[in-house]
Amino acid sequence: MQEPVPGARDVSAADRSDDLVEEPTGGAAATPAGRTPRRGGATPRERAAADGGAAARSLTDDVARTAAARRLLRAEASGGGTLQALVELAGQLLGTPSAELSLLTDERVVVGGVDPLPGPVGTRTSLVDSLCARVGAAGERVVVDDAAGDPRLAGSAAVAGGRLGAYLGVPLRGDDRRVVGAMCVHQPHARRWTPQDVATLEHLAAAAAAQLEVHALDREYARVDRLALLDAAAQAAGLGTFQWDLATGALHWDASLLEVFAYDADSFGGTIDAFRARVHREDRAHVTAALDAAIATCGVYEAEFRVVRPDGSTRWLSARGRALAGAAGTAEQVIGVATDTTALRTGEERVGRVLEDMTVGYYWLDPDWRIGYVNAEAERILGRTREHLLGGVLWDLFPAAVGTEFEEGYRTVARTGAPAVFDAYYPAPLDGWYEVRAVPEHGGVAAYFTDVTARRHALDAAQEARERSELLAAVAAGLVEILDPVEALRGVLPHLVPAVADFAVASLLDEGHAGWQQRLHDVAALHADPAMQPVLEEYRAVRVPALTRSSMVAQVLAGGAQALRTGLPSPGDLVEDGPAHELLTALAPDAMVVMPLRGRGRTRGLLTLGRSVGRGAFTDADLTALRDVMAQIGLALDNAHLHAARRDLAEELQRSLLTELPEPDHLHLVARYVPAATGAQIGGDWYDAFVVRDGSTCLVIGDVTGHDLRAAVAMAQVRNVLRGGAHAVVKPPAHILASLDWAIHDLAVGALSTGILAKVEQPADLAEQGFRLLRWSNAGHLPPLLLHPEGHAELLARPADMLLGLRPHNDRHDHTVVVRPGSTVLLYTDGLVERRGEPLTVGLERLRTAAEALADLPLEELCDRLIADLASGSDDDVALLAVRAHPEDEPRPAEAGPSRTPADLAADASPFLPDAPVPAVDPVDPVDPQRGGPTPAGR
Repeated sequence: MQEPVPGARDVSAADRSDDLVEEPTGGAAATPAGRTPRRGGATPRERAAADGGAAARSLTDDVARTAAARRLLRAEASGGGTLQALVELAGQLLGTPSAELSLLTDERVVVGGVDPLPGPVGTRTSLVDSLCARVGAAGERVVVDDAAGDPRLAGSAAVAGGRLGAYLGVPLRGDDRRVVGAMCVHQPHARRWTPQDVATLEHLAAAAAAQLEVHALDREYARVDRLALLDAAAQAAGLGTFQWDLATGALHWDASLLEVFAYDADSFGGTIDAFRARVHREDRAHVTAALDAAIATCGVYEAEFRVVRPDGSTRWLSARGRALAGAAGTAEQVIGVATDTTALRTGEERVGRVLEDMTVGYYWLDPDWRIGYVNAEAERILGRTREHLLGGVLWDLFPAAVGTEFEEGYRTVARTGAPAVFDAYYPAPLDGWYEVRAVPEHGGVAAYFTDVTARRHALDAAQEARERSELLAAVAAGLVEILDPVEALRGVLPHLVPAVADFAVASLLDEGHAGWQQRLHDVAALHADPAMQPVLEEYRAVRVPALTRSSMVAQVLAGGAQALRTGLPSPGDLVEDGPAHELLTALAPDAMVVMPLRGRGRTRGLLTLGRSVGRGAFTDADLTALRDVMAQIGLALDNAHLHAARRDLAEELQRSLLTELPEPDHLHLVARYVPAATGAQIGGDWYDAFVVRDGSTCLVIGDVTGHDLRAAVAMAQVRNVLRGGAHAVVKPPAHILASLDWAIHDLAVGALSTGILAKVEQPADLAEQGFRLLRWSNAGHLPPLLLHPEGHAELLARPADMLLGLRPHNDRHDHTVVVRPGSTVLLYTDGLVERRGEPLTVGLERLRTAAEALADLPLEELCDRLIADLASGSDDDVALLAVRAHPEDEPRPAEAGPSRTPADLAADASPFLPDAPVPAVDPVDPVDPQRGGPTPAGR
């Protein structure tokens, strides 16, 4: 049950002028429909009310704390005078018109006050609306410098009415350290509370708590000596009070101060001289000066000093008081409190010794940015003595720190109270990098710092090495798939501009015996500024003829490792006076370097790099990285040159094997060959056509595995063996391909190949109808395509046999189809139909559809259109062989060319070759009279 307090009264919501917020209708903690107050979209007033409710619940939920506060409240009546005196002393020492001491049970009860906002002593108010309850719930001081701008006071009637401008409250703790109340001071106007203000109020709150404990014990143990308990409480608080009557000179100390100064009631004379006699001689002057200043201005007295006791021991005291004016306006008395800070001072001295012995620099800055302390390591790092540093403003002592990470970091710590860690550079004379940890300390900012210049240089060197490796990797990746020298150089320039230079010109050097200017070609140029790219291109176009014999380019071509220069060039220095010099002047290079691109023992080209004004000269690290890059590019150019030579040789060999086609009677043959679109590889595709002695025309299409010179040579061997065998032995295609398997094996050709050997024959029974027979054998190749006269295209998809060269004893088979006049047969390689990631059937159907669409075109045009439509961009080379059968009862078409018949070949035959008997022809599938092809029964 709540204990009564003499004179206590309930205060309505309208009377609670110190309320944080106006109490909601229905009770201090009520919300509509009992809902919890909203937070995310709440107004400041609603948030303040919600925070007040949380503080109240925190206090009332602690049953033991509430019981301790009620215990002291029951004893408060017997100690009201002492408590009121302490409250009045708080207001006087801190210079505020209002002071208050409250106990916090399940409500706030005013037990002492000077013009307290809630009302007179005994007033009870809700915890929800009390700022003192916030102090109790937090268990620590609450400092409000400007109440009008503090969100915790949103909606406060006292703030709105101009009665609350600044607030300072500290918790009141019982002997079990539980928070039982709060002591606070406040005033109508804003005020910046100092650490000394907080310390004074905390000392007075401790004394008040001790007084309450004494009265509680007195009530509970009436027989205990009350005076002894009061002395014990005062001693426990570590607080002593003094009063000096300036008119009489009488100085009054309480027992605590007498003990600190080692006086007793008899030996203490109660005079100011008795006080001064025990003050350390080094401290007397500033203590006297502080007292004189307070008396002269009726102001605050503050001093820290040492007391030397008769036994030689020393105690540290911190005193704070105020000179009070009389009716005449002059000081009549000085009152105050003193605290024994010996333990604190001893700890600070230990900390000071630690700071001095640290291998980390340390200095402390007061709120005005003056250096208040500096240790020995800081003196060493900063190169200045503490006599020069102490008392100086940081920004005056180190002006280069203004506007840098130093100032930003320190001011952020001072503003937010949060630590900050950063690295920052200070220029000469320090010329170093520093790792700094700045923290709030004693109202100012403390900085711990080390010199990390060596580490920073090591990191920079590692970063340069990493960037150099990344540059080399990027250049290497760009050169892997590019074998064209010009394309290689164009691809390299974006890795160098703007990373290394502002512009670059790449040059290739031809082989030969002509002068270097005739062999040098500027093939690529790149500028970091797109607006300057046209100027650089113009310079590239006219540079080589204008180069002087003493130019940087000439020096490098004469054998120099590199040519380096700084500053703007003058006429005749790099290029002759004229357009080239004018363009170079417009480019305005402030630093240039020319480096050779050397392959295996020869210079393949040059790179000219330039930097604009402000970029700086090329450093040793830059040149080291560039030399590595140039070596890589030079080797790539050498490889490209060798590859081009090998490719040219292979292509020449390959084309030399693609023989001129024969022109049999009423047969029109057309062939096309297209290298791979990338130009990076050489294919093994080939075709052939020739007339053998039995009068039939042989058609060959093939693809040797591999894409290099070796594949081209293997293709030549396979082609020649097949041509010779087919001409010498008049046999069906399957027989000839089987013989070719043995020849590849026995002659160790070492190649695998797909292929089709087809023969266009005309047996007597078909000749009477004007038809021809196509007989073929397929060694793992794509099916022939038959384009019928009426335009329908048919893939002759018959089972294919094994590849050529896989083994010498493969079973091979012949297939036949009747070819009517006007029909076209297409043999082709995979480059015409295959696409990466696409099923082969899709490509074959694409070819069939395209052939049907182009069926009406002349054969030459048909082949050209198929190549253009289907082979464009192919990753593989393409061979296409087409034969069109013209009607024999009509004149030979002009597009088929002059006839070269088997009789012509027989006339040219060697007399040393015996006549070979004409082999029997395999049975032919019955002819469908409507289509000229096999009947359904014969398919």
